[in-house]
Amino acid sequence: MVLYSGEFYFFTMKILAAGCIHSNSTLIESLAEQAEKENVDLVVLCGDLTLGEQSTDNIVGPFVKKGKKVALVPGNHETVATAEFLAKKYGAVNLHGYHLKHEGDNGTIGFFGCGGANIGMFQLSEDEIFYTLYKAHKGVKDAAKRIMVTHVHPKDTLIEQFSQFVKGSHGVRKAIDVLKPDLLLCSHVHEASGLEETVGSTRVVNVSKVGKIIEV
Repeated sequence: MVLYSGEFYFFTMKILAAGCIHSNSTLIESLAEQAEKENVDLVVLCGDLTLGEQSTDNIVGPFVKKGKKVALVPGNHETVATAEFLAKKYGAVNLHGYHLKHEGDNGTIGFFGCGGANIGMFQLSEDEIFYTLYKAHKGVKDAAKRIMVTHVHPKDTLIEQFSQFVKGSHGVRKAIDVLKPDLLLCSHVHEASGLEETVGSTRVVNVSKVGKIIEV
């Protein structure tokens, strides 16, 4: 994998996606070992990296030590500033409002994202969630595959039914309906960890803290 002009270039691509790691050092080390064992090209962290910003230690570093590139979004347990701090410190990419392009055998793979949620310390309105995704998507709209990365899950999905307290996002759902990404990676609902479903033409995966290997 080569980093060039803000873009990663691959012949093939394997992703380890996880979220809701909440500064759990044991979990993070295990995920980093999995990333190394599976020889992934990119680690995607779908928010709630910390537990109320109590600590930012050993969150991204273990993956970098294994030679892995990392893209991330903040969750509702940390701010954009904290996500940006982690990205700059470890050479990762903060996808909140931004995009990332990869060149694969079958064309460009584009990532775009929005962190935060409709609850918690980093709370966004549904309009803010949608327009953050809409803006970020502009950079990858012509990609052969488009992967949307959020913390919160979409409204009116199976994922939402796993919690009475954690509601899905109208903004994320609108982004699926309007932008039609190929894949959505999210977390937020711990009880729905690993759950996959299809919304319209979009594959939706709640990666949560167990992590998920995805090939694109």
